[in-house]
Amino acid sequence: MSSHAAENKALVRRFLAAEFKWDLETLNEILAPDFVDRSLPGEPGPNGYLQAMADGRAPFSAFHHTIEDQVAEGDKVVTRVTGRAIHDRREAMGVAPTGEEYEGSGIIIDRVVGGKIVEQWREWSGGSILMGRRLEQEERQWERIEQDLRVARHIQQASLPTKVPDLEGWEIFPFYQPAREVGGDFYDFLELKDGHLGLVVGDATGKGVPAALVMSTTCGMLQAVAQASDPSLPGEVLRQVNDALNARIPANTFVTCFYAVLEPESGSLSYANAGHDLPYLRRRGGECEELRARGMPLGLMPAMSYEEKEIVLDAGEAALFYSDGLVEAHDPEGEMFGFLRLRALIAEHAEERSLGDFLMEELYSFVGEGWEQEDDITLLILQRSASLS
Repeated sequence: MSSHAAENKALVRRFLAAEFKWDLETLNEILAPDFVDRSLPGEPGPNGYLQAMADGRAPFSAFHHTIEDQVAEGDKVVTRVTGRAIHDRREAMGVAPTGEEYEGSGIIIDRVVGGKIVEQWREWSGGSILMGRRLEQEERQWERIEQDLRVARHIQQASLPTKVPDLEGWEIFPFYQPAREVGGDFYDFLELKDGHLGLVVGDATGKGVPAALVMSTTCGMLQAVAQASDPSLPGEVLRQVNDALNARIPANTFVTCFYAVLEPESGSLSYANAGHDLPYLRRRGGECEELRARGMPLGLMPAMSYEEKEIVLDAGEAALFYSDGLVEAHDPEGEMFGFLRLRALIAEHAEERSLGDFLMEELYSFVGEGWEQEDDITLLILQRSASLS
């Protein structure tokens, strides 16, 4: 081996030792001013190369290296090197610090001119080990998410009513279709004093277990307060539930809720709204109107009051309560199903067909095949029989 080749190999060994010790003075001394790294995007010069090396080593400590083999020919030196370091400082390639020692190996080709390294190519295997660990962490994370979703679904489904009230002269049709990622939709039927029936549709903010817990808490409070209150005062029920929730649910969490009380014999429906999407009343003959009542969502601010309204459902008329998963569904071009479309469909609905089935058929036609449901969809239809005899 010529003395020139031996000198180049020694220079590269000195450079690698300085790199693993992070001896910047030696690294700057050996790198040529016109140095180019051919392995990095953009082929950076000395400053870019050193910055990339600094970023790459930042998550690690306790560096060691071993030169396994080295060959020199002309102005090029080929080095096979093994390196070890402990991952204990910060995230690397999406992997949180583990405190474990990682080992990698690589082939480095340096071109040496006039005692300086002017070009470098390198192939390093350590990234594949980290990528494998990242995939393991992601798999464990998905397993935890799936477990949370199973818990949330159980909480949510356990909070929904198991049967529909059987009221003479009335038909009640609930429809609930959960999205894959559990939301906070809920509905309920409350048996109240003097034969009145409470109907609830709501939506807790958020997804997963937190939303399911808030939803379950709200259902329990509504039931307790409503059954102890005057059935003719739905706004008072929402006021009390709001004050109770405000002290018990996390900050920046709230629940929208529409609460109505039906007096079956007269067809009177009194109601109050805590920031929920406005229900629709379909009159005989096709006229459709909103059931408006002012009120803030539950749990958002204390000491709120809730406006109370009252209507009467005549024979053949129906009220639709729903969640935003219906109106916020998108078609393939990104257009929302929307309130105007929903109101028009309710107005044109033929009374001989189920309103719930009709709306879901129209929704499926709108979103098209391959639709991925983004949010829970809840419908609750209250309809008075066509004959009052």
